[in-house]
Amino acid sequence: MAYWLFKSEPDVFGIDDLAAQPDQTDHWDGVRNYQARNFMRDQMAAGDQGFFYHSNTKEPGIVGIVEIVRAGYPDHTAFDPEDLHYDPKSDPDNPRWYMVDVRFVRRLARTITLAELKDRPELEGLPLVRKGNRLSVMPVSPEYWSAILALE
Repeated sequence: MAYWLFKSEPDVFGIDDLAAQPDQTDHWDGVRNYQARNFMRDQMAAGDQGFFYHSNTKEPGIVGIVEIVRAGYPDHTAFDPEDLHYDPKSDPDNPRWYMVDVRFVRRLARTITLAELKDRPELEGLPLVRKGNRLSVMPVSPEYWSAILALE
């Protein structure tokens, strides 16, 4: 099993939105960064777990846990001219963008804030806290996963 972190703005799609979906499951679409796409397309597998992170909010932080229930497949929003994530260069026969399906597992007992994560010496190598890292999807090592859960 691998571990991941998924960032989303809570006013666009937050943990409560995922929890309210049928079967508490939805696709994680709209990723338009090649490195993040490669993680989703090539490395994520059903059964992997991820942190759900609220970004671009007053107190950004990890708010919950999700499970990947479907490995990477073409992101259909890239083919829809009416969709915010439309990419005219993406072709259904040769897709450029991918997504995975995630299922709500649980909310954390409390939000583990970005400020708190940055203050923990044992998390200094976590991609999320590295300066300049703006990926919306990123791997989390088993050691970091356990260290973060211990903060709950």
